[in-house]
Amino acid sequence: MHTPNLNRLSDFIQAATKIMDGHDDNQRPPAGIKSLLADLVAQDDWLPEFCTVPHPTFYQQFLLHCDPLERFSLVSFVWGPGQQTPVHDHMVWGYIGMLRGAELSQRYRTQPDGSLTADGEPDRLEPGMVDTLLPAEGDIHQVFNAYEDKPSISIHLYGGNIGAVSRHVFDLASGQPKTFISGYSSDLIPNVWDRSASRKT
Repeated sequence: MHTPNLNRLSDFIQAATKIMDGHDDNQRPPAGIKSLLADLVAQDDWLPEFCTVPHPTFYQQFLLHCDPLERFSLVSFVWGPGQQTPVHDHMVWGYIGMLRGAELSQRYRTQPDGSLTADGEPDRLEPGMVDTLLPAEGDIHQVFNAYEDKPSISIHLYGGNIGAVSRHVFDLASGQPKTFISGYSSDLIPNVWDRSASRKT
């Protein structure tokens, strides 16, 4: 088991916090924050092991960091083989950066009768790619692990504390929303602030 390079994560947190200073729109992301996530997922040596473990039945949502003012959160999504989400929305801006494996995102649009239909073909995310979620442009989608035989991991950045945001899952036939709050899969978060090991002489 390798020691994760948590400096990458702490550097991201500090840079994202600076970008968020003065930005208070949870529907639109600030300039520059997408490229920070792209830089983070371009390297796969920083994610702690406990944030990579799939569950045999459910996808996992591990909190990596939440801004003290809850302006943004960073989450590791771990998909077991063949796992998927329900059709859902987010209510805040978001980015999905692929770290390992691959995932498929099927977007949906609302019809005049209220039902939901697929909006184009699924998007496939491979490692290093970043997808955008904006409520104003339609952020209803369903996400699948692209693999039936191995886990996949994506890193999600949201414009709020996503585990505490009141969101919706949808019935496709009727479009009927049902409110849910996702929470997180673990009470632990990575300790990026203990720099004692690197500073010992």
